[in-house]
Amino acid sequence: MLDLSPITQGGTVADALHRSLDLARQAEQLGYRRYWVAEHHNMPGIASAATAVVIGHVAAGTSTIRVGSGGIMLPNHSPLVIAEQFGTLAALFPGRIDLGLGRAPGTDPVTARALRRGGTNSADTFPQDVIELQNYFHPAVPGQAVQAVPGAGLEVPIWLLGSSLFSAQVAAALGLPFAFASHFAPDQLGEALDTYRREYTPSPQWPKPYSMAAIAVIAAPTDEEAAYLFTSQQQSFMSLRRGRPGPLPPPVKDLNTLSSALEQAMVNRTFRESVVGSPDTVKRGIEAFLERTRIDELMVTGAIYDHAARRRSIELTARTGLIDLTRAR
Repeated sequence: MLDLSPITQGGTVADALHRSLDLARQAEQLGYRRYWVAEHHNMPGIASAATAVVIGHVAAGTSTIRVGSGGIMLPNHSPLVIAEQFGTLAALFPGRIDLGLGRAPGTDPVTARALRRGGTNSADTFPQDVIELQNYFHPAVPGQAVQAVPGAGLEVPIWLLGSSLFSAQVAAALGLPFAFASHFAPDQLGEALDTYRREYTPSPQWPKPYSMAAIAVIAAPTDEEAAYLFTSQQQSFMSLRRGRPGPLPPPVKDLNTLSSALEQAMVNRTFRESVVGSPDTVKRGIEAFLERTRIDELMVTGAIYDHAARRRSIELTARTGLIDLTRAR
């Protein structure tokens, strides 16, 4: 599962973070393998900006599920700081922490400048920063001037995340697992996966390519109810594209009354890999996606305004039996 800790209209940051922990506990009971949270900044509808802190909150309230970042936007940080943060998490929760890395800012350009304070880090140095971060997790050697404490010698699996060919190529060159953001940027999904597999260079930790893709999954007793619930996420995306991001709104019966034909086309294109419907519809949709992409793991996400409906959605998705299917791939 991928969670942005959505802040709903009328809700608070505390509500969002408590609900994330509740969902993670439910996901753990249902057999989900991972629960990742994402770094976004200056977003009134997202509570996971301090991503490492949220990961600690979720990991402390669960016991077996892997908890990680989907992802940390590495150009916003020095590699040493991230190594220390995730080294601390790995020391507290051994064998349960994942570090997914992206190269986008996770925000608008003005906020990105505020985060980086005029530093030299940028997306252009992303491959070198990943290598530097990897080195901080290696066991320290005598005379090493800079060490990650905690961090050195700890097992923190690194994933590269992306929505284009660039991160697929970097992941292939470094022999790292790769996760594609098809839940909001599906255009280059197939090409990126093909590039990653074709250009993959084996590494000691990952002798073969290992891929994941994320899609929105909204499950409800009927197709009609699921489509209704999905309008919250669709509205949120439209608000973001209009330059007016805000809390997650309640669903509406007719999205067309709130958007132009051009906006509707944009929403349909952005979310075309989404699987929305009854349990049977969801099972068929996920099976088709797995068959087409041949990914090793599927990550599901879905912003639903009503918390009880969101809990029901991840339970209905689990009941399809596809959790075991992705584990066996």
